[in-house]
Amino acid sequence: MFSRAIDGWSAATSKRAKLVLDAFDIAWWRRDRAGIPAGPGFVHRSDAGSQYTTFAFTAHLLEAGIDASIGAVGDALDNALMDRQIGL
Repeated sequence: MFSRAIDGWSAATSKRAKLVLDAFDIAWWRRDRAGIPAGPGFVHRSDAGSQYTTFAFTAHLLEAGIDASIGAVGDALDNALMDRQIGL
């Protein structure tokens, strides 16, 4: 939302925590490599998808020192920013 860039992405044939963990790790690596690591106050915003609410993903965010922000179930605004980004 801030940078108008997709920092990390992943593709899979199933909707599991590994899907978002892989995307997160790519984004984390790219930011660190670019010299702009996430600092205090960094927030990860997502919808209420099951892969984002897993213990594994939450633990991954905590380990990185990142706060999670999850939208309400059925909130159309959750996807509006991403739809705008990719032009759908």
